[in-house]
Amino acid sequence: MHKFDEMYEQLPYQGAAIRNHYKRYDQWLAKQPPEVMRSRREEAEMIFRRVGITFAVYGAKDEDGSGTERLIPFDLLPRIIPAHEWERMEKGLVQRVTALNRFIHDVYHEQEIIKAGVIPSDQIFNNAQYRPEMVGVKVPNDVYSHISGIDIVRAPDASGNGEYYVLEDNLRVPSGVSYMLENRKMMMRLFPDLFSQNRVAPVAHYPDLLLETLRASAPPATAEPTVVVLTPGMYNSAYFEHAFLAQQMGVELVEGQDLFVKDDFVYMRTTRGPRRVDVIYRRVDDDFLDPEVFRPTSTLGCAGLMRAYREGNVVICNAVGTGVADDKSIYPYVPKMIEFYLGEQPILKNVPTWMCRNKDDLDYTLAHMKDLVVKEVHGAGGYGMLIGPAATQAEIEDFKKAVIAKPDGYIAQPTLSLSTSPTFVESGIAPRHIDLRPFVLSGKEVQMVPGGLTRVALKEGSLVVNSSQGGGTKDTWVLEADRRGKPRNGEPGQAETETRTQTQTQTQSS
Repeated sequence: MHKFDEMYEQLPYQGAAIRNHYKRYDQWLAKQPPEVMRSRREEAEMIFRRVGITFAVYGAKDEDGSGTERLIPFDLLPRIIPAHEWERMEKGLVQRVTALNRFIHDVYHEQEIIKAGVIPSDQIFNNAQYRPEMVGVKVPNDVYSHISGIDIVRAPDASGNGEYYVLEDNLRVPSGVSYMLENRKMMMRLFPDLFSQNRVAPVAHYPDLLLETLRASAPPATAEPTVVVLTPGMYNSAYFEHAFLAQQMGVELVEGQDLFVKDDFVYMRTTRGPRRVDVIYRRVDDDFLDPEVFRPTSTLGCAGLMRAYREGNVVICNAVGTGVADDKSIYPYVPKMIEFYLGEQPILKNVPTWMCRNKDDLDYTLAHMKDLVVKEVHGAGGYGMLIGPAATQAEIEDFKKAVIAKPDGYIAQPTLSLSTSPTFVESGIAPRHIDLRPFVLSGKEVQMVPGGLTRVALKEGSLVVNSSQGGGTKDTWVLEADRRGKPRNGEPGQAETETRTQTQTQTQSS
């Protein structure tokens, strides 16, 4: 199987040529004593613990039986993307998210893609994430997924060159952007000299773009919209991120009990009395948003919220029902969506996918399961999946039974040889598999900061990058280009700007 490394032109690393966009970084890295790098890693861990950047792991217990909060391991070596690669990826992301938003609007309104026979109706109407309550509901700018996290992997093609693929679309409540921002702040704190030597595109303005996107999504008649972040509470695995983003945007962090509905308007309880809420950036799943409509026992949402939403008196970001478009059984149809709605060929490819609901695909999957990755269509976080080459024969046989019992609940994909990136591990610098989650914001326009969250599988040979299963993260550098399209390395300015932002943020956080 071909392998592709982001920094080196071949594996193993000893004596291998360095890719052009990494050469300046490689020169710097060669001068760093291992003991200094270990010291920097310990410093990063200490700071992350002090700030409280943790990830709660459901089902995991400490020795005393309590739930665990773990530090997401941070790798000191950045993942670097040259300007021309990012430019193409960005265009592909804008194209994909635009088509996905068009699709969600369509399935809750005209349903043209179903009438045209592009996607079978039962794939949508029998989908657990399809919400009949959203049929005919008008949302501002026809945007449903305001914040999209698109998972991208790189794998070698037949000639050994790396090619980007979309592995998954996350359109409900995608998480991880706080780690992207904190990773950059940490790198600038530990290695400020690197940012004067490399022209790295900034990411610190993401909270500004997010707030701009949320405000642009407010009900049309609202001049000065009030935005809040709705969290399930401090025991949620991503609570740090909820609090972080609310603080960075300068808006209130609320729980369901802080909200109430009166005359089909949503209000927030404050010490100065009720205050009307116009936009809710919710980090709560659909099922828990409104006990009048969804799960009656939920205490995480607000009774009457859907009434206010349907009346157009409040905007929920992301919209209710977006999950119909990020289900793994819908994923194989996204290239057709792009052609159907935009009349364009997809810029970013899908990973080839077998849908086990189709008999031929099911037969192929069962016959080749030891070579495939098989996933539950509703699975997330690296759970509900089988990586064939890493599984025992007994695990494969058990998974076959589950697929045979419910074939429409599974898809299969080839085991991609995900690209590797040099990673600072106990034994030194070694290749580890990575992916990338850019965060795409859709308001009156589609925009994003350069890069995203690079996740790294820290176990040697592992392809599972998820934080809940021991994965770590890296800072992602997109090298800026000058007007001639060449990377601008060594020019001052960017580090100075972001360091100022970093200092302000640390002052607010401490």
